[in-house]
Amino acid sequence: MLAKRIIPCLDIKDGQTVKGTNFVNLRQAGDPVELGKAYSEQGADELVYLDITASHEGRKTFTELVKRIAANISIPFTVGGGINELQDVDRLLNAGADKVSINSSAIRNPQLIDEIARNFGVQVCVVAIDAKQTGTGWKCFLNGGRIETDKYLYDWAKEAADRGAGEILFTSMDHDGVKTGYANEALAVLSERLPIPVIASGGAGKMEHFKDAFNQGKADAALAASVFHFGEIKIPELKNYLCKQGINIRK
Repeated sequence: MLAKRIIPCLDIKDGQTVKGTNFVNLRQAGDPVELGKAYSEQGADELVYLDITASHEGRKTFTELVKRIAANISIPFTVGGGINELQDVDRLLNAGADKVSINSSAIRNPQLIDEIARNFGVQVCVVAIDAKQTGTGWKCFLNGGRIETDKYLYDWAKEAADRGAGEILFTSMDHDGVKTGYANEALAVLSERLPIPVIASGGAGKMEHFKDAFNQGKADAALAASVFHFGEIKIPELKNYLCKQGINIRK
């Protein structure tokens, strides 16, 4: 059985790490390169960097940042935000990223998943899904959770996997930044239905929440932001706790 992974996520806005609640009320959390370096040294398994306000003008800045990150950390990292075509993927991989994460662009143009998988390999393509519970089920949202789509979480995740996504990064918008635990029921359904790894995102507040994401949610990895950025949970202590809980975690 593959070891479970712990993944700090760094949301980048104007070159700085920020964190919000339910996708709004952003506050500064520090320098993305220094934070990434610290997490790498503390034993994080991977990192995710998301350019949350990616725009055409910001791409150059973000590419430079990716180069700096690659020069300073020794663990794999994924980058996302504003990736709309193969050229964007090529640019970020050349800057040193290991994987790319696509979200809104994948929903608007599902063919992009096939193209990335075909040109760069399935291991490069992470499909991120922001979803929340509605009266008719879990619906997917675009543009950092601003626009509701007609896609449903489970169907869309299955399609993404069929098209060549290497992993699904599922964020429950209702749980994001609230620190009451991950959306474990939805995670368990995804893990059961998909042939690829599922990363849990949204809701980590204490160490037990990670344990529940792995045991109840059957997630392959758990991603968190503010609990790491603001020192509420230390990665070595978290890994130690999970080991004691009998969870196969990377040392």
